[in-house]
Amino acid sequence: MTGKLKFIRSAVAVLALVAASAGVVGNAQAANPKPTPTIIGGTSATTGKVPWVIALNNEWSTLPNGQLCGAALVRPDKLVTAAHCVDLPIETYLAVQGRDKLSTTVGRTSKISGIWADPEYKKKPGHDVAVVTLATAFTGVPTLPLEPDPAADAVGARPTAYGWGDTKGTAPAGTFQKLIAPVLGDAYCEQVYKDDNYVKDGKGEICAGYKEGGKDTCQGDSGGPLVLNGRLFGIVSWGVGCAEPGHPGVYAEVATYHTELMQHILGMTDR
Repeated sequence: MTGKLKFIRSAVAVLALVAASAGVVGNAQAANPKPTPTIIGGTSATTGKVPWVIALNNEWSTLPNGQLCGAALVRPDKLVTAAHCVDLPIETYLAVQGRDKLSTTVGRTSKISGIWADPEYKKKPGHDVAVVTLATAFTGVPTLPLEPDPAADAVGARPTAYGWGDTKGTAPAGTFQKLIAPVLGDAYCEQVYKDDNYVKDGKGEICAGYKEGGKDTCQGDSGGPLVLNGRLFGIVSWGVGCAEPGHPGVYAEVATYHTELMQHILGMTDR
């Protein structure tokens, strides 16, 4: 490495240290060695307008509100999230729908009954995608369709990211936020992350954010949706720091993994 740490964007920092002591750290946990201060520089949002954005909480979270990651409801009983968000015991998860402030008890909740995570994650760049099955379906809640077209990843497109993650003080902790994150293109991210000894998988990742920094997703936003034209376009995955100049967010590109995701959305999960 060259002095900067690659951060996945889940909020389970202490777990990394626990796992390390047990000798079972994968690349997801090892990349997040300490907690950091949701979306940075975003604006307040309401789940009433985007009810398919789900908070994926966990009892092992280091945060008092239990927040770990985000997810998107793609069928009444299925969520799409990041693979690095689903490494914990299945019984420790709780999906939360319709809760703008995670310190409250409003909205609906469900335990998790099944998980499929891309088996190529941790073996090669990209592949940070997973499908989660809910024990109790969120019936009557609108769902978010997946983007099937890789050509949607065009420089200048303006998708919106959603999450409850770290705001670095730009908004109250644990409140639902949104951020327009313009697509910067594969060539830009391949160059800036090559300089930091990271290899970007341009075929399976989306580079989006602001070259000058100041606005970005952050720890706790992992797995949350990046939405373009009413479709699940990307999944919050990783970055170098948060909102740093020259280091935009990197998102799993849904279109690349559309076939596999749909197989598991429509079928059975592995765990």
